Amino acid sequence: MNLQRHSEIHRVTNETDVTVRLGLDGSGKSKISSGIAFLDHMLHQISSHGLVDLEVLAIGDTHIDDHHTNEDVGIALGQALSKSLGDRKGIYRFGHFIAPLDEALVEVVLDCSGRPHINYELKIPNQKIGTYDTELVKEFFVAVANNCGLTLHIRQLNGTNSHHIVEACFKAFSKALRMAIEFDPRRSGNIPSSKGVLEQAGKNIN
Repeated sequence: MNLQRHSEIHRVTNETDVTVRLGLDGSGKSKISSGIAFLDHMLHQISSHGLVDLEVLAIGDTHIDDHHTNEDVGIALGQALSKSLGDRKGIYRFGHFIAPLDEALVEVVLDCSGRPHINYELKIPNQKIGTYDTELVKEFFVAVANNCGLTLHIRQLNGTNSHHIVEACFKAFSKALRMAIEFDPRRSGNIPSSKGVLEQAGKNIN
């Protein structure tokens, strides 16, 4: 991984043990094992289309259900993103992408503002994709947004196939994130805010 913007998060609870290693200036390399096959597939989308190097190793109580592992992977990924971004100097900050996948079309708009907020408007027809509960898609993005300090809007424009809708969402998120975290050559390393301050998640934001 490129160590220019790199982080590692190790999160341990009574329910899960999650390690995330993230390199923002990577080439899309990934090594992912969460114990949840569909989530692994979606995390590969983030790495591949966001061009970030991503390693995820999670061991959780999936014998109960996937909820704790899904959420804790989202928490750790959000924390890794926030840590890698640091003070967020010089980045574009905002990202937007509309991704198609066959009949599905999903729009994601995000702001690396430090202010966590999510507006989630996916209408997924099926309760399950394989063994994965589709209600966990929202829980994953809530965890990422809250722990990275993202303002995140997810909107479904079209779609009838559950797998296509969710995968289009992850692809749109990946591309929007890539846009937001890239360095703006005209920014000259300055904070991308008229107030001159953007903090990491969990700190006071102006």
